[in-house]
Amino acid sequence: MSTPCACLFFDIDGVIRDVSRSYRRALADTVEYFTGGAYRPSQREIDDLKAEGCWNNDWEGSRELIYRYFERQGKPRCQVPLDYERLVIFFEERYSGQNWSGYIQDEPLLVDVAYFQALDQAQIRWGFVSGATRDSAEYVLKHRLGLDRLLLVAMEDAPGKPDPTGLRMAYHQATAQETVPAFYVGDTVADMQTVVNARKEQATTPWIALGVIPPHVNPEDRQRYGDRLRAAGANAVFEHTRDITPRVVAAFLRQLADCDSNCGQ
Repeated sequence: MSTPCACLFFDIDGVIRDVSRSYRRALADTVEYFTGGAYRPSQREIDDLKAEGCWNNDWEGSRELIYRYFERQGKPRCQVPLDYERLVIFFEERYSGQNWSGYIQDEPLLVDVAYFQALDQAQIRWGFVSGATRDSAEYVLKHRLGLDRLLLVAMEDAPGKPDPTGLRMAYHQATAQETVPAFYVGDTVADMQTVVNARKEQATTPWIALGVIPPHVNPEDRQRYGDRLRAAGANAVFEHTRDITPRVVAAFLRQLADCDSNCGQ
C-alpha cells in the first residue's frame, strides 16, 4: 500500500448526512416523552449542550437534558426514575424504526461518491470516525451514499469523542507512516477537541482540525457556531463539507511544508 500525501477522516452526523430531522428529532422526542410532554429542547438548546464537548452520544445527551429539566423543577436527578435502557429503546424506535423505516430515511446527504473519487485521484486516503452505531453508519455510507469500501471506526469500536482513540485507530489503518498529515472533519466541539487530544498522544503526526457548520444552524447563528469550533481547536471552519476539496488539503500541506522549512533554518 503506497503512502498517501494525507489522510482525511470524517465524522458522519452533520458532516456526511444532515441529522436535524433524524437524530436530533429523535433526541427531542425522547426528552419530551420522558418529561411527560412538559419539555422539548430546541435545536439551539441541543447545540448548547453539545458545545460542552462531552455529549457526543445522543442517548446520553437525551438523558442529561431530561435530568436537567427535572433539576430546574427542584427534583434531584437521583430521584428521577429514569430507565436508561428503556430510553435507548424509545430513541431507536424513532430513529431507526423497523428495517430503517424511522427518521433515518429522512436524512439528506451532504456529499456524493464523486467527492471521494476526487480524493482518491489526489492520493488522499479517507475514512470515517463516528459516534454513530456501525449499522447506522454503514446504512448511510454503503446503501445510500454507495461507497463500496470503508475505513470506519464506529461507536462499538472505540471510546466516545473527545477521546482520540478512534481517530488514532483509523489513522493507523490508513497508513503505517506516523508523519503523514491527518485531517479530521467534524461539526461539534467534541470533534475539534478530539484532534487536540490526538496531538497530545501522537505528537509525530501533523493533526489538522477542520470544522463544518451543520445545515440546521440558522444564518444568524452560523458565525457564533463557527467561533465555538475555532475556540475548541478548529484550524479552519467551512460552510459545507464539499468545500473541503483536494485543493484545500494541498494548501494546508504547503503551509506545513513551509513551517518545517522555516523551523529548520
